[in-house]
Amino acid sequence: MFTHASWSERRSDSYERLAFLGDSVLSLAITADLYPRLEAERFGAGRLTKIRARAVSGRACRQVAEELRVPERLFAAAPPGAEGTVGGLAGTERVLASVTEAIIGACYLEFGFERTAEAVVDAFAAQVEDALRRPGDAKSELQELLARRGELVAYRVAGEEGPPHDRTFDVAAMVDNREIGRGSGRSKKEAEQAAARAALESLEA
Repeated sequence: MFTHASWSERRSDSYERLAFLGDSVLSLAITADLYPRLEAERFGAGRLTKIRARAVSGRACRQVAEELRVPERLFAAAPPGAEGTVGGLAGTERVLASVTEAIIGACYLEFGFERTAEAVVDAFAAQVEDALRRPGDAKSELQELLARRGELVAYRVAGEEGPPHDRTFDVAAMVDNREIGRGSGRSKKEAEQAAARAALESLEA
């Protein structure tokens, strides 16, 4: 599950299929956790969708990956000759998020949904709480913050990867040609929101 596509002659030997499965398991696990404990009067479908999207975003998955020491496991799994690329891969949000999803997918196949969902909810607890505290539109929040400083933010697509049906976008939030945050997502809008959240946290720090 730690094999990158570039490390194998057959793409099917990489973690990509497991990541596809794990993405769905992760989403369902967090949904099943949120739905019964958040009152319907305050948390409608739209608000729940925003909270879940933030809790399972690429950035959230990267945070969990680092807590699980996924970068170190990638280094350990790298084949001879891949030393020059593994550092870049292990530091990439998209890769760490996909490997985290692959781990979830593998756990689902091995242990079933209930045990995997319990572990997922525990691993993503901090990300869920963060999403509950600030589920709003990060782009609007960043724009308002910068407007008070007399600054404007623009978003630039820094990279794209994957086939058309499963593409990942990397987006940078820019102020005066200076990058203040970067994020990734399955759509440009999702990546822009991730970049805006990263910029907000950087500015607040």
